[in-house]
Amino acid sequence: MAEAMGSSAGGSLPTLEEARGWVGHRVDEIAGSSVAKVQSLYVDTESGEPVWVLAKLGRFGKVIAIPFLDCAAGVGRLWVPYPRDVLRSAPVVDPAKPLTREQELAICAHYGVHEDVGRAQEVAACEEGSVTARAAG
Repeated sequence: MAEAMGSSAGGSLPTLEEARGWVGHRVDEIAGSSVAKVQSLYVDTESGEPVWVLAKLGRFGKVIAIPFLDCAAGVGRLWVPYPRDVLRSAPVVDPAKPLTREQELAICAHYGVHEDVGRAQEVAACEEGSVTARAAG
């Protein structure tokens, strides 16, 4: 599931500015049920490109990171190709803190993204303990 779903016209990836417009959108899981609300984005510390969508599960729930490339935007919604139980069991993130290499690898592993592909491959090449993603400014 690490392949990009694409959500912009022409199949190109959404820009950071377009993705910022997702804040407040409902997050719908693979069966179509709303499970979360978009809170913010994390970007790669070097490129500044979006890499994670942060979503709050339920009204008072935990905040999780969802792979940016797996999200497809609609009118007022963001669709993700994961079932509710996968989202609910995702590692918790603190939106006020950046992500380290190890945290990102754990999140990638949760979604089945192995260290030889996509974001997991990018961060696996980084030095242990390094900060690899930060809140979008």
